[in-house]
Amino acid sequence: MTLDRRSMILGGAFGLAALPGTAGAQVRPSLPALASGGWVDVRHYGAKGDGTTIDTPAFNRAIDAAAARGGGTVHVPAGTYACYTIRLKSRVTLHLDNGATILAAAPTASGGYDVAEPNPWDMFQDFGHSHWRNSLIWGEGLHDIAIVGQGLIWGKGLGRGDGKDNWLKDPNGPGTGNKAIALKNCRNVLLRDFRLLEGGWFALLATGVDNLTIDNLLVDTNRDGFDVDCCRNVRISNCTVNSPYDDAICPKSSYALGEPRITENLTIANCFVTGNYKIGSVIDGSWQKMPASFAKTIHGRIKFGTESNGGFRNIAISNCVFEDSRGLAFETVDGAMIEDVVVDNITMRGIVDAPIFLRLGKRMRGPTGRAIGTMRRISIQNVVSSNATPLPSVIAGLVGHPIEDVRISDVYLHHVGGAPAAMARLNPPEEELGYPEATMFGDLPATGLFVRHARNLQLSNVEVAVAAPDPRPAFRFEDVAGADAFRVKVPAGIGFALRDVTGFRTIGSRSVPDRTIAGPFTGEV
Repeated sequence: MTLDRRSMILGGAFGLAALPGTAGAQVRPSLPALASGGWVDVRHYGAKGDGTTIDTPAFNRAIDAAAARGGGTVHVPAGTYACYTIRLKSRVTLHLDNGATILAAAPTASGGYDVAEPNPWDMFQDFGHSHWRNSLIWGEGLHDIAIVGQGLIWGKGLGRGDGKDNWLKDPNGPGTGNKAIALKNCRNVLLRDFRLLEGGWFALLATGVDNLTIDNLLVDTNRDGFDVDCCRNVRISNCTVNSPYDDAICPKSSYALGEPRITENLTIANCFVTGNYKIGSVIDGSWQKMPASFAKTIHGRIKFGTESNGGFRNIAISNCVFEDSRGLAFETVDGAMIEDVVVDNITMRGIVDAPIFLRLGKRMRGPTGRAIGTMRRISIQNVVSSNATPLPSVIAGLVGHPIEDVRISDVYLHHVGGAPAAMARLNPPEEELGYPEATMFGDLPATGLFVRHARNLQLSNVEVAVAAPDPRPAFRFEDVAGADAFRVKVPAGIGFALRDVTGFRTIGSRSVPDRTIAGPFTGEV
C-alpha cells in the first residue's frame, strides 16, 4: 500500500478534516493560550494544522510557555501538524486529541531536523543508538514529562537509517530525522494511548530513562518499535507493535552514555507483537498480511540485546502474544550480565527462527578489558508455541562460560517438522564472535531444544510436537552439567541426544525411560 493510499485510509480512520500534505484542515474552537489548569493550545502560538505549514515553531513556543510557568499541558487539537524537531521540556505534557496528527515533514534544502549531536562513544553501537536530537520529538536531562492522548504521530518524513526510504542521499546527514521519539537521561516519563505510524529507525529510543511507563500504544512501524536502553524501573503494558522489518520491543544496554549502565527492574505485560502485517494496516484496522515470500525476513519480536555492555537484571515478561514473528530472545555478547528473569504466560503462533533463544557470546563490542558476560537464573513457564519453523529453541553459552540455572516448565513447542535426515547428524559451529541470532549456527540437530555449554538446567512438563515426522532428537545437549527432565513428552524417535553431559536425569516421562547418568556421557536416551 502506497503512502498516498495510506493517507486516504488514515484520514478516514482518524477523522481528519484534511489529509496530510493538503490544506484546509478544519479549525475548531480551542482553549485559551494560557487557560486555567495549565493548558496551552498550540494554535494560539501559530500552529495551522493544515498538513502543509511547518508548525514546529508554534509547538516549541507553546512548550516553552508551559515550561516557563512551571509546567502544564500543551494541547494539540484535531488537525494535521507538519513538523520538524519538537523539543520537550520538564513538567510539560503533550496531549494529542483524537483526530490530531503530528506529521514528520520531509526535509528539504531549506529546512529539516536538528543535527545529530556528537558522541565520543558512538563506535560501540550503531549510529541510531548513539544520537537523539535528530528526531521528530526529543528531550534530554528532563523530568516529569508525558505524551498522551488518542492522536497519531506519523513519521512519514523520517529515514530508516539504512539508506532506504530517505529524502536525503546521506541517511544520517544533517537535516535528516530518523527517530520519532528520542529521550536521553530523563526521569518520570509517561507515554500513553497514542498511535504511532512509520517511526523511522526507532519509534522510541529511550536511553538512560528511569521511571518510564509505556502504556496502551498502538505502533505500526518500519523498523524497531521500542528500544529501551540503559533504563531502570520501566513498565511496558497493553501495547500492540507491528514491526515487520525489525524488532518490536527491544531492551538494550549499550555504551552510548559512556558507561556500562544496566537495564533493570523492567516489566513487559499484556502486549501483542508481530512482524507480518503491512505497515499501516494495523492502525487502519484492515490487518493485511505480508506476502508469503516475506516470512524469511520477519522480525517483530521481543528481544533483549544485541547491545549488551551494561546488562539486564530483574526482568518480568508476562501475558504476551507473539504472532508471525521471531521468538523471544535474551542475548549478551559484549561482556554484560543477564540474570533474574521470569517469563510467564506467553502464546506464540508461526514463529520464525526459534521460539526461545538464549545466547552468551563474546563479540565484545565495547571498551577493551571487559570480561565475558554471564547469564543465569532464568525461569520460563507457561508457554505455548505452534507452527514454528524447523529451527528449535536454543540455549547456547561458550566453552568455560556456561549459561546457568535455567528452568523451563509447562511449555508446549510445536514445529512444522519435516527436516531431512542429514540434519540430525550436524555438528554446528561455535560462532563465538558472531552477531547473536538464532540462525547463527545454521540448521540444528534437534527438533525442540538445542543446548550447548550450560549448567543446572531443569525441564518439567515440556512437550515437543511436530506436524510432519522429523528425524532429529527432540532435545540435543552438548557440554551440559546437571540436567533434570521431569515429565517430558516427545515425538516418535529419539528423546535426548547427549554429548559430554554429566549429571543427567529423566523421571516420569511416558516417551523417555527413567534414567540417571553421572557422566560424562555421550549417547542417546
